[in-house]
Amino acid sequence: METDSQDGAEFDSASSAHNCIVQEGELVPVLLEGTIDPVYEGKAQVLNTAIQDIGMGRYQWQLFVVVGGFGWASDNLWPIVTSLILTPVANEFHQTRPPLLSLAQNIGLLVGAMFWGFGCDIFGRRLAFNLTIGITSVFGLVAAGSPNFAAIGCFAALWSVGVGGNLPVDSAIFLEFLPGSHQYVLTVLSVFWAFAQLLATLIAWPLLGNLTCQQAKKGQKEICPKSQNMGWRYFMITMGGLAMIMFCCRFFFFRLYESPKFLMGRGRDEDAVRAVHEVARINGKTSNVTLADLERFNEEGHQGTDAQAAVKRKLEKFSLSHVRALFASPKLAWSTSLIITIWGCIGLAYPLYNAFIPYIQATRGADFGDGSTYITYRNATIIAVLGVPGALLGGALVQIPKFGRKGALAVSTAMTGVFLYASTTATNSDTLLGWNCAFNFTSNVMYAVLYCYTPEVFPTKDRGTGNALTATANRVFGIMAPIIAIYADLNTSAPVYVSGALFIAAGILTTLLPFEPLGKASL
Repeated sequence: METDSQDGAEFDSASSAHNCIVQEGELVPVLLEGTIDPVYEGKAQVLNTAIQDIGMGRYQWQLFVVVGGFGWASDNLWPIVTSLILTPVANEFHQTRPPLLSLAQNIGLLVGAMFWGFGCDIFGRRLAFNLTIGITSVFGLVAAGSPNFAAIGCFAALWSVGVGGNLPVDSAIFLEFLPGSHQYVLTVLSVFWAFAQLLATLIAWPLLGNLTCQQAKKGQKEICPKSQNMGWRYFMITMGGLAMIMFCCRFFFFRLYESPKFLMGRGRDEDAVRAVHEVARINGKTSNVTLADLERFNEEGHQGTDAQAAVKRKLEKFSLSHVRALFASPKLAWSTSLIITIWGCIGLAYPLYNAFIPYIQATRGADFGDGSTYITYRNATIIAVLGVPGALLGGALVQIPKFGRKGALAVSTAMTGVFLYASTTATNSDTLLGWNCAFNFTSNVMYAVLYCYTPEVFPTKDRGTGNALTATANRVFGIMAPIIAIYADLNTSAPVYVSGALFIAAGILTTLLPFEPLGKASL
């Protein structure tokens, strides 16, 4: 599961779903003080209430499939693709620094998250929703024809620009149509990440396992002509084709209505109301929201409706007032500092090892004398299988009394590091496989809990800023991982020791977190 990514946009839209008061049985929106655009905020409250009144229905479940099954899955699928092709690509092009491919990918992911995160507020969610997977599919297919390592690195960065936009865009769309009462559905989306890893390895097993050069032992010269190493190219064609099918399903078979909030933010109040009524119609419901409900706020002040105003509202998440609020008291400052540090540690530790598991399996297997290319990708599939129950267990552990989020996060994170250290004791491929299975299981538990805990410990009005800070720490440290891997040498145990130490440190830091959200309402 890649850290890239589930960004802070996830909980931003849903966090203010009920900033209203009731007067004589009527729901009356309240303008929020201290915001850049109070008219926009007031109208957003009306639209949130309208979506809540419609409830969870057919449209939201269809969106769940095209967001979770396509967007969420792609966010983990393509980083796994990069890790799976790393060994055959490095062997064919005689690359002495294979982690450069992962570095190119991580830079693309960061650029994509930033560009699409702001871009969807400028040119709309609907266009961004389709373009992200479309870009991924095109450059994924083109990458299959790469003539050298530099080319595949460039294409990896370009397809990652599309991948990096999946979570910011898809989460914005999903949350703006999701009733606040069904916000728990967001946790279910994490299961798609585990299934994405399993799908990628199942496809890679026959293609890369049978049509890839055998890994040479340490000290031997690598002989790997293109004619004997076509597996990764066929794999890229398959994965790019799969992304193209996803794009076609989104574009031709699912009608996405533009987000009512985006339409309202651009001054198209009538279109925003129409979109709400269309969703209600698909769900077999009716909505009472009218154009007058939105226009009443125009009397209170001026709403910015141009692209510049949209960007200002987006940047409000990063305003110093919201950042200061996260450090308003010693206890809250301690909590915020710790959770950002934990995200940073995990953002470095996870890709430092997980992105290179197939490479480590191949090189160690060759040194052990009991490995082959086929066994390497068979083992990658077995490791991926363990991620599914791990994600499901994480969702269950957070509800255990007296254990809660903190206990589940601390134990799963520390155990992930312990299993990494244990993997250095492996003397054959089967033992290494066992430790890697344990690593993938506990790391999926860890991520399921981490995504549950993080938004709960930030105050509602500053949750977008908190999630943005943790996501930034995660992405920046993720870029550092392949750089460390280059100079630490993947043929040694150094990257494993560094990664394991960071996981254990993050687990210890978790025990120092001051808040336990189990059984309590969010701040």
